[in-house]
Amino acid sequence: MGEVKGLWVAVRLRGTSRIPPDVEKALEVLRLKRRFQAAVLKMDESVKGALRKVKDWVTWGEINRETLTSLLRERGVVKGGKRLDEAFIKTAFNKNGFEDLSQAMLTGEVTLTKLRKNGVDTVFRLHPPRKGFKGSVKRPFNVGGELGYRGEHINNLLKRML
Repeated sequence: MGEVKGLWVAVRLRGTSRIPPDVEKALEVLRLKRRFQAAVLKMDESVKGALRKVKDWVTWGEINRETLTSLLRERGVVKGGKRLDEAFIKTAFNKNGFEDLSQAMLTGEVTLTKLRKNGVDTVFRLHPPRKGFKGSVKRPFNVGGELGYRGEHINNLLKRML
């Protein structure tokens, strides 16, 4: 997986049936409870270990600023089911909009913990990808499938799922 910089995102691609208990626990730790949910993650050793454990159920990679901005704008939710909007960002984080918030998140100025304390959910509900998956959801990404580590290519998948 190499050196870690910025934020990562993990997307659950497979369902809930026939999951071993240890994998189910790792998915719970990553907050990926159902299919087509994405979680923004700050990578550390425990998250790496959880991702290795669930590699046959999720895909993950480094998220860029443009995709993070789109994710927050289109799928961001505040406690109570209310959509994340620029007025809330201005009052809670003293940022001018989605672009400033996503940049602050990528630089570490606004942490995921600070987001959660202010009521912003870091797990996003997504659509199935437009035009379908390019490969099998039962095979790893590096052999033509959809699962496992995909690096920067996660941004292309997320754009199709927004």
